[in-house]
Amino acid sequence: MTTRQIILWACAYLVELVAVVYFTRAAARRVMGALAGGVAAGLLAMGAIALCEALGWWHVTFATTLYSLPLFFLCLSSLSPIYLITWRVARRFGWRGLTVFTSVAAIIGAPRDYLIAAEFPEWMVFAPGVAPILADAATYAGIVILGHAVMRLIAGPARADRLARHPREAG
Repeated sequence: MTTRQIILWACAYLVELVAVVYFTRAAARRVMGALAGGVAAGLLAMGAIALCEALGWWHVTFATTLYSLPLFFLCLSSLSPIYLITWRVARRFGWRGLTVFTSVAAIIGAPRDYLIAAEFPEWMVFAPGVAPILADAATYAGIVILGHAVMRLIAGPARADRLARHPREAG
């Protein structure tokens, strides 16, 4: 993956973040929590990439410049829009909604990465077998869970938010 491709990827995520902040009507505290969740998820993703490369399950090609790895981490950290969406899901559907969201991310994530690897083999190559697929799916689940947990830690539970609906009191 070239430096230019990484920068374009980061810019696309920035546009997505602005749109999601607007449509979810997230307050500054929630946005800061989502950004912190993105950083935590970026660290998890970098660790998963390193671990799975060491195990021979996949290989991700980085540009050879000094700043390509920090730029790649910045792109992985720009997953913050996901946590604003999980906030809305948790506010509306609770832990069951988060479970479904996490499951869908794990199920869709691996085929998505395999399609990208097939289209751009110079970016990523997967080893044959089931282990890389399961590791990729587990990474997606971990990214959703960890990022949402960090956001919740910083910004509080979704149901306590100012936009949360509260049941009407009888009476």
